[in-house]
Amino acid sequence: MAELSLLRIAFGSDQNASFEVGLPVLGGEPVESLFPSARPEGKVGSLNFFRTSDWLLGFASVPLEGGLEEAAHRLYLDVFKATRGLQLARIWNYVPAINEPSPGGLENYRVFCCGRSRAFESHHGGGYKALLPSASAVGCASRTLTVSFAASSEIPEHVENPLQMPAYEYPQDHGPRSPSFARATVVPGKKGVTVFVSGTAAIRGHATVAPDHLAGQLDCTQENLREISNACGLGNDLGRSNSSARHFKVYVRFASDAPAIADQLKRELLKPGDRVSYVQADICRTSLLVEIEATIFGAKM
Repeated sequence: MAELSLLRIAFGSDQNASFEVGLPVLGGEPVESLFPSARPEGKVGSLNFFRTSDWLLGFASVPLEGGLEEAAHRLYLDVFKATRGLQLARIWNYVPAINEPSPGGLENYRVFCCGRSRAFESHHGGGYKALLPSASAVGCASRTLTVSFAASSEIPEHVENPLQMPAYEYPQDHGPRSPSFARATVVPGKKGVTVFVSGTAAIRGHATVAPDHLAGQLDCTQENLREISNACGLGNDLGRSNSSARHFKVYVRFASDAPAIADQLKRELLKPGDRVSYVQADICRTSLLVEIEATIFGAKM
């Protein structure tokens, strides 16, 4: 079998400025380009910056010196410093060996969550949960932690799914510190609203639905997407019925599941013109088989 290419993520039209995060492409777009008008803005430390008229974008990949928790904590503090005076709207996290145990025995995802949460709290104080933006965190084949972000001067609305407990309120069954993200973030703009839907999977309340069962998880995930779409003011179809530009990343744990997932999404979620990348990735819970995120530009509310 031929080796799969790795997803490239580009801020701007210059593919030389794109970066890889260790996610094999199973189908769809081999390059994710959400902000094609972005221009390089320079680099400070590990952070690379790009800018459009409305957005500050950035990414960094850092080694796990001192352990994953400390790497996440330091990197997030750097992101907060870089976005001072702006509003974080979306963060993407690519975590090495996300489901493997750390040297201390705690799962790497839970270790990462500790570092991320500590950084939010130390920067924003005790009320940090109200400021958490949309996000995703998936496993990658890289040995470095990669974080990318989008920030704006506009005041965002962070949105929760009524069918799910806010992730930042999860009980300690899911780790010493809860995951730090909102289910979606809505950002107003001159050319319409931008909606970032976080990585969405088969979770109700805080429990996994249909563990290790693809069809049940995919149905639940799509229902969650419809619910968060309504909560964001897009109706129940993520803006499918209007002229908004829609981008999706579909994270698939087992490559063999990708064709069935793609077939169902083509029937029930996607429309002509949507940009979608199917990638192989470990997901934050070992029993989860699929996770879907969406970015929607120019939405009419």
